[in-house]
Amino acid sequence: MAVLEQTPPAVAQPSTTKPRSGFRKYWHLYAAISPFYLIFLAFGLFPVGFSLYLSFHRWDGLGSMEWAGLSQCQYLLSDSDFWNSIGNTIIIWALATFPMIFLAMVTAVMLNSAVRFKGLYRVAYFLPNVTSVVAIAIVFGSIFSTNNGVVNAVLHGVGLDQVAWLNTPWGIKVTIAALMTWQWTGYNAIIFLAGLQTIPSDLYEAARMDGAGPIQTFFRITLPLLRPTLLFVLVVSTVTGLQSFSEPQVLLQTSSNDSTFAGGPGHSGQTMVLYFFQQTFDNNDFGYGAAVAWGIFLVVVLFSIINWRLVQRRGD
Repeated sequence: MAVLEQTPPAVAQPSTTKPRSGFRKYWHLYAAISPFYLIFLAFGLFPVGFSLYLSFHRWDGLGSMEWAGLSQCQYLLSDSDFWNSIGNTIIIWALATFPMIFLAMVTAVMLNSAVRFKGLYRVAYFLPNVTSVVAIAIVFGSIFSTNNGVVNAVLHGVGLDQVAWLNTPWGIKVTIAALMTWQWTGYNAIIFLAGLQTIPSDLYEAARMDGAGPIQTFFRITLPLLRPTLLFVLVVSTVTGLQSFSEPQVLLQTSSNDSTFAGGPGHSGQTMVLYFFQQTFDNNDFGYGAAVAWGIFLVVVLFSIINWRLVQRRGD
């Protein structure tokens, strides 16, 4: 019998083509997300870098730049108007932020315990945040008007003297703070509400079974578990509050005979960003305006770190 010869199985030859690299393999995915990064590079990162470069030069926006070195930074540290704007901004921020956080917390607790019309309440409280700041400032300018304002009409009705809200240093600060509080309370209430809904209901039931009252439950359960949300609200409120611009600009423009950029009588409503706007676009000093912008950036970062550390330390 003839023996059949068996041929060995063919061995696959290794491919000589090299695998494509990560970028060549996924280039279409990089191309899909590239518009965001290109836009950010052109309108975000480049202006930041250019402003830092500009802070070392003197430039009126049209002519050639003149190298100034650190002289503008040195002048910034001794500029009394800049330090006055920092003080005004911090006072306005404090007058607005702490009452706003308290009111937002109370509103969130009430919304969380509401049974009917929850969606309607949430939309109603969120509306001030999406309303035009200019429109809100015009309305508040009428409400706090010295002669025909609603607030002074109420004060006169209860037998109190009228207050020149938009013509006195503290009146201006209180008015701007009231506007910012009204604008941001509803937004932060929705943030607090989202945090409240993440707290397990079993904790509240166990606390009630142990005889804890509403106040003890709030300070022993609700507030500690809301600390991450409180930190977020505080940092965001610090960043937005220290950059207030439209509120004092529109209020003082429509209510006073002083210059729009002067910040009212005694520059008492001149915030940091308003001062930056004055130096850059009113005085056409773009170099010093860039130095002021970086000074504002450092102040905002410093206060954000302080708030973050305070809340984290209490959490520990």
